[in-house]
Amino acid sequence: MGYAADWARAVRRLGFVPLSLAETERLLLAHTVRLAQAIRAEPFSVGPAEEVGRALVEAHLTEPQALEWTLHALGATFGRRVLSDGDRPADLADRIAAMQGGLAAGFARALRDRTFSQQERIARSAWQARDEVEQALRASEARFRAVFTGAAIGIGIAGVDGRIIDVNQAFADMLGYSIEELREINVAGLFHADDAAGMWELYQELIEGKHDAVRVEKRYYRKDGSVVWTDLAVSLIRHEGRPRFTVAMMEDITERYQLQQRLRFQALHDPLTGLPNRTLFFETLGRVLDTAGVGQRVGVCFLDLDGFKAINDSLGHDLGDRLLVMIGRRLAACVADHGHLVARMGGDEFVILVAGGDDADDPVAVAEAALAAVAAPVHVGEHQLAVSASVGIVQCPASETTASELMKAADTTLYWAKAAGRGRWAVYDPERGARDIARSALVAGLPAALDRGEFVLHYQPIVSLLEGSMLAVEALVRWEHPELGLIGPDRFIGLAEETGLIVRLGEWVLRRACADAERWWREFPDARLVVSVNLAARQADEPAIVDTVADALRTSGLPAELLQLELTESAVMGSAGEPLRSLHRLAALGVRLAVDDFGTGYSNLAYLRRLPIHCLKLAGPFVEGIRADGTDEAADHRDERIVDALVRLAHALELWVTAEAVETGVQAERLRALRCDTGQGRFFGAPAPADAITARLRGDGALP
Repeated sequence: MGYAADWARAVRRLGFVPLSLAETERLLLAHTVRLAQAIRAEPFSVGPAEEVGRALVEAHLTEPQALEWTLHALGATFGRRVLSDGDRPADLADRIAAMQGGLAAGFARALRDRTFSQQERIARSAWQARDEVEQALRASEARFRAVFTGAAIGIGIAGVDGRIIDVNQAFADMLGYSIEELREINVAGLFHADDAAGMWELYQELIEGKHDAVRVEKRYYRKDGSVVWTDLAVSLIRHEGRPRFTVAMMEDITERYQLQQRLRFQALHDPLTGLPNRTLFFETLGRVLDTAGVGQRVGVCFLDLDGFKAINDSLGHDLGDRLLVMIGRRLAACVADHGHLVARMGGDEFVILVAGGDDADDPVAVAEAALAAVAAPVHVGEHQLAVSASVGIVQCPASETTASELMKAADTTLYWAKAAGRGRWAVYDPERGARDIARSALVAGLPAALDRGEFVLHYQPIVSLLEGSMLAVEALVRWEHPELGLIGPDRFIGLAEETGLIVRLGEWVLRRACADAERWWREFPDARLVVSVNLAARQADEPAIVDTVADALRTSGLPAELLQLELTESAVMGSAGEPLRSLHRLAALGVRLAVDDFGTGYSNLAYLRRLPIHCLKLAGPFVEGIRADGTDEAADHRDERIVDALVRLAHALELWVTAEAVETGVQAERLRALRCDTGQGRFFGAPAPADAITARLRGDGALP
């Protein structure tokens, strides 16, 4: 109410108002409410503001000073006085600026339309009345002259040859000439150089009678050389069916046009650096792709600052913003001679569009120049910063890509450059990209695959090297992918660890293996077959791992001594190089604990004395080195001596030793001679489904 009351008093103070104060307040209160609703509306539109501007004209509130007060108050106090804190959208300033432009545009169009309509009716009446009677002509001429002379918009009359016959003072003032000077000028002499040809063609069609009226927004040169933008309406006046004159009415819309240009600039440029933003970048990229010639290549260099978050966190966001401004200027300067577009995509990401080059190395040269520009020492306030960046480079024929595909590839390549280290660039490799896409597809499909039961267990025998009997089996998970078939763990276990799904997957493997082992124990109790299950480092570090194992044993009914848990050396030692506290609790359950791939991690036997470990599984490379093919006899003896030392040391600590990756009978014999306890590998049997293990237990248990 207070805002509307102030608005009403200002309007009445600045000009004539054909309403009472109360009526004016009620009218402007309704407009205030409408503007507030429009600012809060989603999606946002300036349509209501334009309608308010038109309504002001319809209410005859047309004093220019009143409009100026209205626009100023809308920008300065509307948000604070009319909108509550909760009603103010995040982009309030942008919306109010747009509403100012919309209200001004609606006001100007309504005023122009009303004036145009009145003037055109009067003009036509004047010309027709002159042909009827001389007295009516004089009266009409007098009325026309009064309107013509006193009109607020520019009015000009010209012959069909383009010679200006007469103009009013508003027309002359708009262009900076005197009325007498304009009467000596041809219409074509006023056209702006950039649109003269098109405008003259349009004017020719008008005077030839192909159009009765033309309405355009165009610019003119003022006498002093400056440019004025106008809303121009030109009507053709006929006499006896033939074109005789043209009547032009134009309104100065320079301020509105400049406001529109400012709003467009703000919409298409980054407010911090002044560089084109992602919207303008994609508009430009789309235009380049649409207009590219045959064989033309297009490339992008996608750049991201290294360690920018650390700068923000340690020195503050204000300094970080100043750094971004300087980096943006450097990037723009380093490619300015080549005309490449530099845009800020957001945060500390920038992109350079390299269009039109035929040389496949062009984007690489641009990337190297950009990296050099970024790497130069940066002085921000009292700080001297050393900054580096990573760049993903993509270039391909413009006809073979789209904007989204190009930027997706650039983003992927930037990730490659980041992974390779700081201050580097990487070029997109389609084959590597395809592998990454396939990898991403597997990552996305893992949770659903677990929910749908697409994982299965295969078991690999662990055999006594002395007796040849199967003492244990290791549970190995496989993914029965509906499209890719049976997928080995090397393709998805790492992905499960990265995403954290390894905890769920590992628990499923544990429970399924315990269930299978319990069936073997019931059917073949004398075999005392142990099932060995791998625990990933993240899974072993879970606080609930002991409870999970205990519940799996209780649910399945498997005796604890028939379950062996395999952990890597790094998992056994935990994330801080200290033994896992849960190992003793797991051992207290009665399960066996084994260190997998021993010799590839800490290889610190001291901790084995303090931990409840039962078995060491020697890393495959040691066993693979025990060959008999004569290719590297020295290496063969070294590996054999290493295995001998590890077996002796393990036995001294009363630990069982299992050799992995046993592929040949010669390896098995040598391991047996070294008093290794058990072996595992394709020589003793490849991983197979649970039914195959059941069938083997039903036999004599001897090696095939």
